[in-house]
Formats: sequence, structure tokens, C-alpha cells
Amino acid sequence: MITEPTRIPPRDDRGTQPATWRRPRLVLWTAAGVATLGFLVALEIVARGYGFSGPITEQSREVILTPESGPLLYGGLALTMVVLTWRQRLIALGIAAGVDVVFVLVRWALDADMNFGNGALWVVLGCAVLGLTRRTGRERLLLLKGTGLGLLLVAGHKTGDTWLLITSKTRATVLDPYVAAADHALADPSWLAGRFLDATAPVSTGILHVVYGQLPLAAALVGLYQLRRVAVERRFPAHHLVRTFLVIGLFGPAIYMIFPVVGPVFAYGADGGAWATANIWPDTLPPVTDPQPIPFDGITPRNCMPSLHTAWAVTLFIHSRDGSRAMRWAGTFWLVGTLTATLGFGYHYGADLLAGVVFALTIETAMRCSAYGWDRAGVRVVALGATVFGALLASYRWLPTEMAARPWLFGPLLLLVTGTVIYAYVRAARTARDRGPEPEVPGQRPAPEESVERADSTEQADPAGAAEAGAALAATTGTGTTGEAGESGATDAKPELV
Repeated sequence: MITEPTRIPPRDDRGTQPATWRRPRLVLWTAAGVATLGFLVALEIVARGYGFSGPITEQSREVILTPESGPLLYGGLALTMVVLTWRQRLIALGIAAGVDVVFVLVRWALDADMNFGNGALWVVLGCAVLGLTRRTGRERLLLLKGTGLGLLLVAGHKTGDTWLLITSKTRATVLDPYVAAADHALADPSWLAGRFLDATAPVSTGILHVVYGQLPLAAALVGLYQLRRVAVERRFPAHHLVRTFLVIGLFGPAIYMIFPVVGPVFAYGADGGAWATANIWPDTLPPVTDPQPIPFDGITPRNCMPSLHTAWAVTLFIHSRDGSRAMRWAGTFWLVGTLTATLGFGYHYGADLLAGVVFALTIETAMRCSAYGWDRAGVRVVALGATVFGALLASYRWLPTEMAARPWLFGPLLLLVTGTVIYAYVRAARTARDRGPEPEVPGQRPAPEESVERADSTEQADPAGAAEAGAALAATTGTGTTGEAGESGATDAKPELV
């Protein structure tokens, strides 16, 4: 008796999975879109309540009014253009540049503020309209994904700015004395790095200002490198740098609301003005006393815990490992430079950096597992990272005096728990590498070998039926020529490994 080789629905005559097979993915993308829109609307309402515009208004006004950041808008256009052919990219760039020239001439004539970027936003929105009206099937889906990615880059930046304004308006006091006390266990690295930059300025400060300020540009270059084959394969890789960057920027500011900190250059330096407890950074270490929350102005963002610049630099370093030798060296340079700049400029404490590393590895693992499927190693890393991150925040808040009094104990302990998360991540990444290519559909595992053997035995009795089932099986295991949601291209994407 011949058994059924697989339970995979057969393909239709065009070689794509039927609509019932793609429906769960469509529902997932729809739910994600609705949740994102709801979050942006809620953030807009909260921002309006505090007297300033939110991310939706800020992004909408740049269709006509002067943009805040032209490079950011052209970065969004670059992400959108990964789905276009070279001829289409040249046309898109030409249209964007032409629109910007017109806007610049009009602003010059009206003596208005000068900037560029409207043309890039127009082209991204035009691609969205083109996808909805002139494309069908997987081509429509691919073009909408590209425009969505470009718009999310801009919206993520606007969302982050709104979050920072909300933190300054809603958190009247900051917890810098707690973190400064806990930082004694790490030998006060911000004060050490600050003195180093003072001694080596202006060379060191000039280089590090570029590294710190151009981190988004470096990330965009790595992201574009990972997405360079989208136009050829007609599908996005299951996981790439931009996904993790956006999620870090989405969830990170929420921690600012829980643990508001402004940084040593504001709380203990000249930049804090009359609100600073003392002007002692980086020359004199703060005294170890019983820490208390201190009031601060309603302008400075409470954006230190965790250090998102550290989290983004760690993510950039991880994803640059799969690039060329030059890219790997650049990723390492940007990581070291960013860590030095965040400390040396007084923007962060050492405790912030440890929290940022743990935060980045936890988010990166969760995003990778959501793309390639959850396994025990991934679950362990996420659980361990979340636990350690919570323990770090709790210790900074409730044990700072004890940590400052016993640096010989708590300093190595902080480094040990952070190193444990790093080791767990590296080990999980190696496990994923040894496992080989993963299926395109999140959570779907490759079919067992016995299913293949049963398909082979069935082929002798029913060649036509076996060929049809074999095509479906090949699509599931990633050996066919049709990718996710019917997008063509071999599913040979692997997790980015350290």
C-alpha cells in the first residue's frame, strides 16, 4: 500500500503555493502593519498632549515643507531601490534629484529654510502607489516591502525623536547618581575616557565625532550590502541588519521611561548648566554617597539606559562578519570607536554600555529566531539576555552603594554576566551555522529524511503525482526555485554569524 509522501499542499499550474497556504503569512504581515500603525497613532496622541507634533505629522510635513534630514530620506530611498532594477534606480534617482532642484529653487526664491530630501520621499511614496495600482502578485508584494522598509527607516527616526521628547517632559527627575555610584565598580570608565580624549584632542575628538555621528550611515552601507541581491532574487533575505536596527530603536526608548538617565556630561559636567549637581566631569570623580533622584530640565532627553549607540554598534559588528575583509575591519573599527566616543564625550556611563550589549544580543537573537525558526539555543539566549538585562537594571537601582563599596566583587561580576550572554550568543550562532541553511518560512523546520525516502518510493508507482509532491517538498525544504509567498529565488540565506 502506498502512503501519502507529504502533507504539503500541491502547487498550482504556475508553480506557486495556493492562497490557503499563504494566508497565515498574509495575516501575520497584516497584524504587524496594524500594530505598527496603532503604535504610531498612540505616540502621536501622546505627543500632541504635551504640545508638540508626533512621528506621523513630522513625516507627513516633509512631503512639502523643509525636511529635517535629507540624507535620512535618501537613505530610505536607497532601501526602497533594492527591489528595483538598475535602470529603474537611475530613473528614481533622476526624479528625486529633479524634484529636489525644484523645491530648492522655490525655497531660494521665497527665502525659506534650505534643505533637500523631498524628492526622495516623493519617489518612495510613488513606488508605493505604483505597487498598489500597477503591480500584482509577488511583484506587488516585493515593491510594497521595499517602500515599507524605506518609510520605516524614516518613521523609526521620527519615532525615536518623539520618544526622547516624551522622556524629557514626563520624567522630571533622573537616576544619574545611582548609575554613577554603580559605575565605581567598573573603575569609572567615562571619567577615564574623558581624560584620554582631553589629552589627545583635537585628533581623537575629530575622528570620534565622525564615528559617533555617522553610525547610521555605516549601518546603511552594511544593510545595503546584505540586500544587494534582492532585485535579482526577487525576495528579501529572511533576516538582515535593518530589521534589528528598527526593533532596537522601537523598544529601547521605552526603557528610558523606566530608568531615566541623562549622562555624566549633563549630570556632572558643564553641559548640564544650572541643573548639574557639580561641574566635575571628567577631572574629579563623583563622591560615593547615598544616591537620590535629582531634578533635571524638561529639554535634555533621558536617553542613557541602555546605550542604544552601543546596541546599534554591536549589531553592526555582528552583521559585518559576513562581509568582505574590509567590511569586517570597518565593523570592528566602528564598534570600538562608538564605545570610546560614548564614554569619552560623557554621553554614557560604563554601566549603560554593558546594558546596551546585553540588550542588542537579546534583540538580535529574537529577530533571527523569528526569521529562521526558534530552537533551544535561541530560546536560552533570549531568556538569559532578558534575565541579565533585568538584573543589571535592578542592581543599578537598588545596589549602587554596595557595588561602589565592593568593586573587587561587583566589577568582575558585571563583566562575567555580560560575558555569559556574549558566550551564549556566540555558541547559539555557531549551532545555527552548523545546522546549515534554514527554511524561509519562520518556525518551519526542514522535512525529515524519511519523508524524502517515502517520496522516492512513491515516484516509482506514480511518477506524475510524485513529481508534484516532490516540487512541494522541495519548496518547503528550501531546495526549490520559489521563495517565500511565491517569490522566486533559491532560499540559500543563512543567519549572520560571529
